[in-house]
Amino acid sequence: MKAGAVESGEISKGAPPRKGLIRGLSIMDFILRIVAAIATLGSALGMGTTRQTLPFSTQFVKFRAVFSDVPTFVFFVTSNSIVCGYLVLSLVLSFFHIVRSAAVKSRVLQVFLDTVMYGLLTTGASAATAIVYEAHYGNSNTNWFPFCRQYNHFCKQISGSLIGSFIAVVLFIILILMSAISISKH
Repeated sequence: MKAGAVESGEISKGAPPRKGLIRGLSIMDFILRIVAAIATLGSALGMGTTRQTLPFSTQFVKFRAVFSDVPTFVFFVTSNSIVCGYLVLSLVLSFFHIVRSAAVKSRVLQVFLDTVMYGLLTTGASAATAIVYEAHYGNSNTNWFPFCRQYNHFCKQISGSLIGSFIAVVLFIILILMSAISISKH
């Protein structure tokens, strides 16, 4: 009777977890963390180096756009920098999970910290997206005119920074799901 249950697809509760699957998820976790760190670093550097001065400035008045003029962009650079630093530091723990596939408590800690960093990264990217949208399209209700027509290079660079940050947001979702799967397999 026991052999029939195994043949029909049922697995006994005493079966050990598949170490190959958990190790494969750990290796993929390590690789995705490197990619996410590169994306957040690129976003922070892209936004942090954004500046443009218009060519028709006079001797006394210069028309310039710098990321630090907008506090939301400063928050974006700060949040991406913090998340990038976390991702680099979490590579050690991710490597530990490759070596010791049976570690559960450290995986739970990593899921918790990943969720916190996901929230920080999402808030920074979302806030900056709202400002970039206003810069491109303006808001007639508040008399804020779109300034991307004049500051074209500035707007292209801040829009590119948002793309890298949202790539990292998607990678964080995948990392959290993979860690949850690894924990559930133990």
